Amino acid sequence: MDPARPIAQAIALQGETIITVGSETEISSLVGPETVTIDGHGGTLLPGFFDSHCHLFLGGSELGHLDLSKTVPGRDIGDAIRHYANENPLRAILLVQGVDYAVFVAKSPRAYLDHILSDRALAVMSGDHHTVWANTAALTACGLLNGQNTPQGSEIVMGADGLATGELREPGAFARILSLAGQDRAALGLSTGEEPDPAPSKSDRATDRGMLRTAAHHLAAQGITSAVNMDGNLYTLSLLSELHAQGDLPIRVQVAFHFKPHMDLPDLNKASAMMRDWQDDWLRGGLVKMFLDGVLDSRTAFTLHDYPGAPGVRGAPLFTPERFAQIATEADKRGLQIAVHAIGDGAVRATIDGYAAARVANGPRDSRHRIEHIELIDPADLPRLAENGIVASLQPAHVPGAMDFPMEPVASIIGQDRWADAFRCASLGAPLVFGSDWPVADVSVLRGLQAHLTRPKWRDDLADERISLNDALAAYTIGGAWASHCDNRRGMLKPGYLADLTLLDGDIASTPHGKIDTLQVALTICGGRITFRNPNTSRKVHQ
Repeated sequence: MDPARPIAQAIALQGETIITVGSETEISSLVGPETVTIDGHGGTLLPGFFDSHCHLFLGGSELGHLDLSKTVPGRDIGDAIRHYANENPLRAILLVQGVDYAVFVAKSPRAYLDHILSDRALAVMSGDHHTVWANTAALTACGLLNGQNTPQGSEIVMGADGLATGELREPGAFARILSLAGQDRAALGLSTGEEPDPAPSKSDRATDRGMLRTAAHHLAAQGITSAVNMDGNLYTLSLLSELHAQGDLPIRVQVAFHFKPHMDLPDLNKASAMMRDWQDDWLRGGLVKMFLDGVLDSRTAFTLHDYPGAPGVRGAPLFTPERFAQIATEADKRGLQIAVHAIGDGAVRATIDGYAAARVANGPRDSRHRIEHIELIDPADLPRLAENGIVASLQPAHVPGAMDFPMEPVASIIGQDRWADAFRCASLGAPLVFGSDWPVADVSVLRGLQAHLTRPKWRDDLADERISLNDALAAYTIGGAWASHCDNRRGMLKPGYLADLTLLDGDIASTPHGKIDTLQVALTICGGRITFRNPNTSRKVHQ
């Protein structure tokens, strides 16, 4: 990713830093009696992958759950859940991940799940993590069967009989489910943005550190050396700090402060403190995450026009445009970077308007404010992304039909007349960064690359929104580093840069796009230290 030297044969590291990149002859001359040498046997050496959008704590807590994200759409999920229940007889609640919205079309969620399992608490979470469906036992155990007041933007869907249907929309509605599953602290940065109360015990902290450690090593095994944790609080940063102090943090992490609708401007003091106290090569604050809307699947994404077949339904913004502009202006004034979840075109426009207002109030600066997802955008807003210096943070795995998410129901929810404005990439005209949104989607960068390079056009007359392999790799390396204001230290294999590298077991440039996921990460190095070594790669790495 170094424009001055895009291709090389060998590299030399010293401590945590790259000292030389060049020919095999040049680098061999530096080898001394104490030098560790690694032969990649013709594989591809790249800058360490940068996942620009993931949820470490939540992902780590879910690795032991039943994952149905790769289940064939339309297939009954009952047998898999009953088998999982038999294998886990002591769990207070069975929590299942990655269930598609289509499973519950024309069904009563509570009745359907009761049919699968009636004598134990059961809840299944949608792939996008914005909806949970629960059976009667789970709703009763959590005190939700008769409903409950929820924060703005969340909803317990109620039936004509006065009881909950089992559909719980957004974290404010299903927080008690996560608490029963022992995920309350792991989900806190996403659900409320607050700190644990009461303060976690020593045992609790050890458990939570274990979740984050598992998550971090899971990312390292995918060749990832840097990640942006797109939810968070001081507790998350303190646990990661403890892992780093123990020498057991294999990736570099930026943690966002999650600003929720119930908060006020003084709450940004915590984001400022996170920026002040964590600002090194391993752990960083300085980022404010906000949600402007929900998701298309549940029609909670905020749109400029009615959803097809649903007169008057446009979703609703979690912050009014005026209030968002006020918060963005204050955060920008403090020198904080902002990242906003905006999926519907109404939310995208409100975010752009808020960033524009901040630029007017505070003056332009190199803020690199971001919009996360941008799944629908009005054509009139396309040039405004670049005009306001906005980063487009996209997730290749989210495109329906590209990887694990099916075309329906999202394609129909958007409507054919808006397909040209959905899931744009190449035509956004803004700096691009890629991430996974793990655990919403698979964290594998190789699968993400393949998903992007093979994404289907929904209709022949639509534009091809793909970018080249090299540009996609940049979005997973130097682009991510640039978006996080660390491109002077990360994202390139260049002398003086941090020694963060990913070795693949084959030549990615000559691999057909549809077979990129057959490559494997052979070795991950972060800060000059091997953080993952794959014993199963086709080309053994010799040291």
